[in-house]
Amino acid sequence: MKMGSGPSASMDASGASGVMVGGAMMTPDKDIVDNAVSSAEHTTLVGAVKAGGLVETLKGAGPFTVFAPTNAAFEKLPAGTVNTLVMPENKDKLSTILTYHVVPGRLMAADLKDGQTLTTVEGETLTVVAKGSSVMLRDAKGGTANVTIPNVVSSNGVTHVVDAVLMPTK
Repeated sequence: MKMGSGPSASMDASGASGVMVGGAMMTPDKDIVDNAVSSAEHTTLVGAVKAGGLVETLKGAGPFTVFAPTNAAFEKLPAGTVNTLVMPENKDKLSTILTYHVVPGRLMAADLKDGQTLTTVEGETLTVVAKGSSVMLRDAKGGTANVTIPNVVSSNGVTHVVDAVLMPTK
């Protein structure tokens, strides 16, 4: 993530400023879920959120900070992982992984400091690794995800697009 650069904010048809993600304008007048549904790069995440029963939660008042893996991030997982996770019998495991990508509160990129630990809704922590103008998150298993598009503001929080799926220890 480049702190001072990256996609520039622009105005949508309603006059609300937003950020382009996955070919669609993400605007602050929509909630996190409604913005994510518009992104062609987040169809796997949206499907997982639906399968995990988290739509209503993420449409709630929040505020939430969501680290949103792209379709390409899910494709990095071992073959068959996503198909297995979205099966009804694996709903609890899927919910655990998804809530590991959500932090209570609204954390903008400028709020993320090197070495900071973030307690997720799932209950475990993520560690912020900030070097120069880039921000990365380290998960409980030592895996990392780069923030590729920061500060996608929604009515009930903020989303940061990431290039990997973060994994809790559970």
